[in-house]
Amino acid sequence: MWVKGEISNLTRHSSGHWYFSLKDNGAQLGAVMFKRQNESVRFIPAHGMEITVHGRISVYAPQGRYQLIIDQMLPAGQGDLHLAFENLKQKLQSEGLFDPALKKDLPKYPERIGIVTSPTGAAIRDIINVFARRYPLAELLLLPVRVQGEGSAKEIADAIDVFNERRDCQVLLIGRGGGSLEDLWAFNEEIVAYAIARSKIPVVSAVGHETDTTISDFVADRRAATPSAGAELIVPDHEELFARLTKMGQSLSRNLLHRIDRHEQRLSAISNSYALKRPGLLIEKYIQKLDQCQDRAIRVSREKLGISESRLESLRLQLNALNPLSILERGYAVLSDSSGKVLRSVDQTKPGNQVLVRISDGELAASINKVNKHKK
Repeated sequence: MWVKGEISNLTRHSSGHWYFSLKDNGAQLGAVMFKRQNESVRFIPAHGMEITVHGRISVYAPQGRYQLIIDQMLPAGQGDLHLAFENLKQKLQSEGLFDPALKKDLPKYPERIGIVTSPTGAAIRDIINVFARRYPLAELLLLPVRVQGEGSAKEIADAIDVFNERRDCQVLLIGRGGGSLEDLWAFNEEIVAYAIARSKIPVVSAVGHETDTTISDFVADRRAATPSAGAELIVPDHEELFARLTKMGQSLSRNLLHRIDRHEQRLSAISNSYALKRPGLLIEKYIQKLDQCQDRAIRVSREKLGISESRLESLRLQLNALNPLSILERGYAVLSDSSGKVLRSVDQTKPGNQVLVRISDGELAASINKVNKHKK
């Protein structure tokens, strides 16, 4: 938790630890800040100084009293800003404004770059110098704003909205040079955070020095440590691009010459081939091949025809063997009644019935005079 109060009964122990009380008009709270933590304090605390501290409540068992174990200490004014910074950071994070999935990719080769910063500060000069040195092809469009003081946050947010209404820039760079926490506070305002979040154009936040961190850094699509670093992040180095293009051109030229040389060698080999010098030989070769194919086709056809004829003769013989007419030629006859039904038993007729006798070369009409049945 964060606690604000006045230092009372400050004791700097020989171990390096600090013991004191935090008090206001109505209460006091014992506090301790161990050496490892108080070495990072950038001011000298003194009796009666109003401060803001961050820490956790603990119980000192031997005396049975509560005390605050402090890990951060700031002067009262700066502490209030730091507390506001942390509260806004937690709020925006819970709303999803820091979600990495929302970050937009920066264009590789932007044609126009929008800049939101002071027109008189050192930051704009550094930005222009970097763009002129690295990528003079890009057009810079500055929308001047105040970067500190009352109303500066609204100007920054409005400038971001104006660029999104114009839609003629591929990327936005917002920022300023270094300063105190109070100087950079415009980039910690809620209105600026929401303007960055709703921007359809990718935004690069480049505020202060390397150690400075603002709310806009968390919301922006990319964060740069300084304005100069932001400019370097947005554009490539044209000298490196030129070197790459030169290398690619040389590689393309070598590959093209290699392919031309390879095709020249192939064309030369073809033009010097014996077949092209005497094309008649090539035609004769294929004529002979055609004759061979024709002879082979005739031979195969004859072989298949012979096999088919042999199979047909075999089937003919089998059919003749089973043909009832062949049996008749050996002296047998077939009897049928007047309706044409073949008689297979003497029981199928009786004396006086008319029958038809079929022999090999004709038919005889006959009459049954007598029926004798034999046992099988």
